[in-house]
Amino acid sequence: MQRQLSMLQSTLDIPYIRRTRRNHGLEHATIHMLSQRVQGLKMAGRSDSGGFWLWGDVGLEEVESSVNRALTRMRAGEHGLAIHPNCGTNFVTIAALGSVAVLVALIGSEREKHGKLNRLPLVATGILFAAILGQPLGTQIQEHVTTLGDPGDLEVVQVRQSKQGGLTAHRVTTRSS
Repeated sequence: MQRQLSMLQSTLDIPYIRRTRRNHGLEHATIHMLSQRVQGLKMAGRSDSGGFWLWGDVGLEEVESSVNRALTRMRAGEHGLAIHPNCGTNFVTIAALGSVAVLVALIGSEREKHGKLNRLPLVATGILFAAILGQPLGTQIQEHVTTLGDPGDLEVVQVRQSKQGGLTAHRVTTRSS
């Protein structure tokens, strides 16, 4: 087990992956900052090694201010800002657990008359448990794998706004080792 954890840590420390994790954390922190300022904020984001995208009806100045506030607070030790309850990591975790639950519930059902239908309560129970367990597990995966709460040497290079298919998009470009 120690060897697998060491391999995982080595993979997470690859510069491209580390930069993506830092940007993912800053993306979440920025959305937290925007949520404090914009009532009923509806926003989506996607991170990569060069920064992140935010889609939502928010002005450029609000995004710039929120990015800078988020980075300042993360540098001051507020690493928990990198975790967000609506992160895709949580949704993927719940979906994966739900898929496993369905597969397990249906094992052997083809040998029974109405087997799949009879297993519907078991399938529903498995999906319910996947939803209940998926959120905290997804949060742990965010914390240890998909985001990085310590921004290290991350710096914001540019924030620009554009329109994409009728949506307001913001590209936050960053630089980091």
